[in-house]
Amino acid sequence: MTDSTPHGYHSTAAEGPAIGQDEWVARHADAVVLPGILGVAERRLRRLPWWVWLVLFLAAFSIFPVVESSGYVRLVAFDTVLYMLLALGLNVVVGWGGLLDLGYVVFYGFGAYAYALLDSPHYGIHLTTIASVPLIVVMGAVVGLLLGLPSWRLTGDYLAIVTLFALQLFQTITTNWQHVTGGPFGILNVDPFDLPGGHQLAVQHGGIFAVSYLYVALAFFAVVFVALRMVNNSRTGRAWRSLREDPLAAEAMGMPVNWLKLMSFSFGAAVAAFTGTLFAAQSANVFPLSFYFVALITIYTMVILGGSGNQAGVVLGALIIGPLLEALRSADKSRYLFFITLVLGLLFAWRRSRALGVVAVATLGFGFAVHAIAGAIHSDWVAGEHTGGFAGFVDHWVVAPAHLARWLSPVSYVGVIVAALVLTLLRGRVRLVLLVPTLYLAAFVWENVMLSKPDAARYIVLGVILIVLMILRPSGLLGERRVEIV
Repeated sequence: MTDSTPHGYHSTAAEGPAIGQDEWVARHADAVVLPGILGVAERRLRRLPWWVWLVLFLAAFSIFPVVESSGYVRLVAFDTVLYMLLALGLNVVVGWGGLLDLGYVVFYGFGAYAYALLDSPHYGIHLTTIASVPLIVVMGAVVGLLLGLPSWRLTGDYLAIVTLFALQLFQTITTNWQHVTGGPFGILNVDPFDLPGGHQLAVQHGGIFAVSYLYVALAFFAVVFVALRMVNNSRTGRAWRSLREDPLAAEAMGMPVNWLKLMSFSFGAAVAAFTGTLFAAQSANVFPLSFYFVALITIYTMVILGGSGNQAGVVLGALIIGPLLEALRSADKSRYLFFITLVLGLLFAWRRSRALGVVAVATLGFGFAVHAIAGAIHSDWVAGEHTGGFAGFVDHWVVAPAHLARWLSPVSYVGVIVAALVLTLLRGRVRLVLLVPTLYLAAFVWENVMLSKPDAARYIVLGVILIVLMILRPSGLLGERRVEIV
């Protein structure tokens, strides 16, 4: 065998692109994002093996309960690990297989309900954990296989509609089939996990979340992460990526496209069902509301934010979104996050340009002027103020009426949306000028309308963060860059 490499050039495995990846994409993906010293640090951090990152991550998460004694914070950490597992499972279907599955939460709910039926007084069945969990994982994989059958004939939006119908069907069954699922009242008194020898893992200790479940969830996460990485690096993983990029070309090369689709559904469903057993065992109760459409949107947001197709990326997305949603339940924390998001959006949009300073100074001046004029007209227009701190500063900048007129809430809310859409059509100085009142109107709506509705507000903040990121990094934080023909 002769060497076809040109004289004077010696290539290494690290220099060349991966199999099936365009060379320009490989070079572009290796480019640093951060400038200066941060860019050097980014290059060095990228050289660390993946398993080093995994070990460091697991070690940091394991130490977390030692430095944080709050049972609520520990429970949030446990829920975040569940989100990480769910994001890994969805990434198999969407990120690797390229299939738009809107019924993914069905498998999560199936795992939770299956565990509740096999380990609770509902039917008087009390299987051991080592028997019920593997059985439910296999059953979840089979359900995923069955739900994936429409993918043989359907793709894209059509597949999404069918899987969304499956989610709606699951919600209807769990809500109305009281003899099996308990209906809207759910299944209560679900058994906790038990160890070999009959010792049960307590859900709580003295009314506080039992940290043992966090360590069990971390162990599950480590096993799933490593297993999926091995699958991704195998022939099956490469075939999934080929299927994602071009199903027709993959089929022309002799790949079993239909079976690959079913396998991606099955793998993702198994991970989701696995996670469902953890959720049911720790919660001790299973209700239909836990598996509605909002849960699906949340998991999809994590995958998109972190970077579809990248395991570390979807985990990072879950680490951001999970705690963020909990933090947004508090009005004070929501206020901080909202204004931080606005500032970061401006920084990323203009960075060190003069326009950033102009917009920032103009927006502050505009706000104080409007507040002064409103207070001079009538004191009730600025009566809803705090006394100090950041909230006090904001309320001396944003008009906060003591009693907000009913018509003002919808008008201002729609006005922000319309103004944002108009800004996308403008350019130059006109855009900068109109950006100032738009930012102030957004702050007004947040302070006077959204803070009184925390459930809706937290998802709106989440949407704003996602929109800003998608504009700046369409592939997500750690997503794979691809060549697109436009």
